[in-house]
Amino acid sequence: MVRVGIFGATGYTGYELVNILLRHPQAEIVFTTSESSAGGKLSDIFPCPWDFPLIGLADAPLDQVDVVFLCLPHGASMDAVRQVRSAGIRAIDLSADFRLSDAAAYRRWYGHEHTAPELLNEAVYGLPELHRGAIRDAGLVANPGCYPTSIILGLYPLVRAGALADHQVIADSKSGVSGAGRKPSLTTHFVEAHDNFSPYNIGHTHRHIAEMEQELSLARGNGSGLYVIFSPHLLPVNRGIVSTMYPRLAPGWTIEQVRGLYEEAYSDEPFIHLLRAGQVATLRHTVNTNRVAIALTPVDGSDTLIVTSSLDNLIKGASGQAVQNMNLMFGLDEKMGLM
Repeated sequence: MVRVGIFGATGYTGYELVNILLRHPQAEIVFTTSESSAGGKLSDIFPCPWDFPLIGLADAPLDQVDVVFLCLPHGASMDAVRQVRSAGIRAIDLSADFRLSDAAAYRRWYGHEHTAPELLNEAVYGLPELHRGAIRDAGLVANPGCYPTSIILGLYPLVRAGALADHQVIADSKSGVSGAGRKPSLTTHFVEAHDNFSPYNIGHTHRHIAEMEQELSLARGNGSGLYVIFSPHLLPVNRGIVSTMYPRLAPGWTIEQVRGLYEEAYSDEPFIHLLRAGQVATLRHTVNTNRVAIALTPVDGSDTLIVTSSLDNLIKGASGQAVQNMNLMFGLDEKMGLM
């Protein structure tokens, strides 16, 4: 039995983790924390039947757990991860604080200094389809962002095979409102989001671009980086992401060869669903599951391929992927507790 602690259980990802772990046959939730609601119970915050007591981070009994999931805001995880790792406990961080391998890149994209740079070399980027072996042995896993998961997995087979015509890719994504987190803001207010459809941080400005380019450039492996032009949109639904990518294929590549690349890369992946020719990925393919649906659409008379991918931003895009990583770290069936 894996004994689990959750830092930040009252956000959407923390609550999703509770839901997943309660049905996990080899996991036991030992404690849940909330700085804003310490002294209360989870059932005070969410309409649920689970009366887990909420405690402050400083009161967390780290000596009673095997792993801690950290569902804290960006910037808040650094000291908390250091606290967990100093206690010799494995950590799965759902913030962006350890996803980038370079402290200078973190400063550029997140606008402040990284206060635990000594842990960056220890952190493994927690995308199992790319880093399964390293995740198994990791003491610190940096759980990927939701947008990057959909885009990296959508492009990875092409990038790895050198099938792109150039170093630039356009990616267009639509995310449900829960992707913005539980803290209210004007743009996620019901009246602003309902019956509306809004692009934001378009171009080369969204913070998630950093991990997309980091991982895809590593996959490319020829010393040259990949440049992602990214257009995220706020979709007026609760959850789910659909990403549409427009890579240009290098000369000589056919759709049959490209499909072969994806089949080779993902045929043994338990949570990747490569759709049949003529299909496109939709929210309904993946919402409420840990799955990623990927579809390939050639453009007649063009070297452009349209790749669509979908996932649930709270599950494969966050908490489900975190549990998938936990399963790997503790030698469990990777699919345990997930669907």
